[in-house]
Amino acid sequence: MSDISAAFLSEQEIMIRASARKVAAEVVAPTAAERDRTGQWPRSELATVGELGFMGMLTPEAHGGSGASFVEYCLAIEAFAAADAGFATLMHVHNSVGFMIGRAGSEAQKRKYLPRLATGEHIGAFLLSEPHAGSDTAAFRTTARREGGHYVVNGSKQFISNGSEASVGLVLAVTDKSAGKNGSSLLIVDAKDPGYKVARVEHKLGQRSAHVAQIQLDDCRVPVEDLIGEEGSGYRRIMASLSEGRVAIAAVAIGAARAALDAAVKYAKEREAYGAPIIKLQGVGFDLADMATKVEVAHQFMLHAARLCEAGLPCAKEASMAKLFASEMAEAVCSDAVQIHGGYGYLTDFPVERYYRDVRVTKIYEGTSHIQKLIIARSLA
Repeated sequence: MSDISAAFLSEQEIMIRASARKVAAEVVAPTAAERDRTGQWPRSELATVGELGFMGMLTPEAHGGSGASFVEYCLAIEAFAAADAGFATLMHVHNSVGFMIGRAGSEAQKRKYLPRLATGEHIGAFLLSEPHAGSDTAAFRTTARREGGHYVVNGSKQFISNGSEASVGLVLAVTDKSAGKNGSSLLIVDAKDPGYKVARVEHKLGQRSAHVAQIQLDDCRVPVEDLIGEEGSGYRRIMASLSEGRVAIAAVAIGAARAALDAAVKYAKEREAYGAPIIKLQGVGFDLADMATKVEVAHQFMLHAARLCEAGLPCAKEASMAKLFASEMAEAVCSDAVQIHGGYGYLTDFPVERYYRDVRVTKIYEGTSHIQKLIIARSLA
């Protein structure tokens, strides 16, 4: 398929996308199906991707990162998602940790954590959701009590991507119960601390390359100097980064949907019925046309939202629109890809069934579709 959208990308954006596609195809894609079967953590793949700069894309060059723009980052995430959506998710979560420390951390924190995060030597995790609270961040119960030169953190965190493999975690904890939303703080935790315990690694429908864990924090001690910003600013900092996170998940969904579309087109050209390739059948051709249209529209709006984020413009509505449309589109396109494959689409011998399972969670994490609709609706009121 021709890619006329490249005409609206800069030379740097085209170069990074091409590089990401090449690395994803050569390093990530060959082992994706096996990881889906076994749930194995992609240790060697991450090391290679880290050496090439993709684990520190949003980290400034001064601290060992690539210093990529947010648009370049989203193009890379989309490319990796076409090879393995779970890999793209864990890569995104990791990059987000570096992004937050780079944006809000002290110079000492940046020097201490960013270089090894940027290479992938250390893996980052975001400890946000809790067993009883996901989107409702104001209902979190994990606490951080000041005790001399440390905060003592206690609580449970759920659905933590990279949590079982992380070296560095960012945890949102309540430091002042009486202050409501202004009573939560963001802390950098050492996953090697005895108080950081992996309670459970979840078994999931899809994205099995991206390990998700329940983390128990029992008297986990965090040095005071590892508080990000000032006490009480954690909730505000998390909310300020939501737009970037949602646009990146849109990129994950689009990447997997594009892979499903490509697989469906390839199969429709090769599979014959009634004496001709099934792509010549009007029903199949129309389905592919709808799929291609949805993927391209989602991609273009994702880029629009990414450019708004990059420019520092208010874009909560656009980010939610991008995430909502892309995730809903991806599930539909991947379902149609399975259908075009017929019975073979239901077999693990063909990748479309994996794409179908992998995209389902994009309607859930970084805010469910209902949350995105709520944000969009409020912007219209």
